[in-house]
Amino acid sequence: MALGCPTNHAKWFQENDAPQNEGTDQGDDEMFGIGFKPQQPTRRAVEMTGAYDGGLATLSHGLMAGTRVASNLGWRAIDALTVGDKVLTFDHGMQAITEIRRAHMWLDAPDSAETLWPVVIPVDALGNREELTLLPDQGVMVESDAAQDMHGDPFAVITAISLIGLRGIRQRQPIHRVELIAVYFAQDEVIYAEGGALIHCPRDMSTLDKFLEAGPQTYQVLSGEAAEELADMMYLEDQMMVPADSAAFFATL
Repeated sequence: MALGCPTNHAKWFQENDAPQNEGTDQGDDEMFGIGFKPQQPTRRAVEMTGAYDGGLATLSHGLMAGTRVASNLGWRAIDALTVGDKVLTFDHGMQAITEIRRAHMWLDAPDSAETLWPVVIPVDALGNREELTLLPDQGVMVESDAAQDMHGDPFAVITAISLIGLRGIRQRQPIHRVELIAVYFAQDEVIYAEGGALIHCPRDMSTLDKFLEAGPQTYQVLSGEAAEELADMMYLEDQMMVPADSAAFFATL
């Protein structure tokens, strides 16, 4: 299901279909071509790198090195971004990165516990033009009539692991360790990855001071029964909307 987006960013995506390594801050109207929401016992799993200077010992969100995100520099690999670069967000236009953290995940791959295996998002499952590999607890934004019925908003943020079984989304045994990059903004945001996937970036609450100073959350991440119920309803929606041959294809993944 394609995600609806505000039209004021449409040109960005039309002009940035291919990866770009450099560019200027062109303004939202000149940059993006997909829509925006209208304003309304386990083994070792993670090792922080030298880019991290304290706070929480692990990361529960982030994107794998090489994953491209929509930025003021065009489609840019997340590991090529630096603090101060601007990234296109779903609700708030271009926002500057305030902090970046890196970690190596699945240190004992391929012997990592199955509960820690990454979640694989096939091409087009969430509007993504390339396959995505996400942490199980990574929040992703989805659009669904069921979300509107259940929560009064057609857009909802749900954990990746809750989507297993939908549109070919599955867990896969890690073969080797990978680098994870988490970007932070002044508030929690949703950013675009690999074309149209919407990835939740929670605000930084790694220290007690940051936790106490944090304002209200912009997005509630659904998990557990609420997430499972929404995923089940999305599956039913897909069965009613997707042609039989496409449904059979996803069922084989």
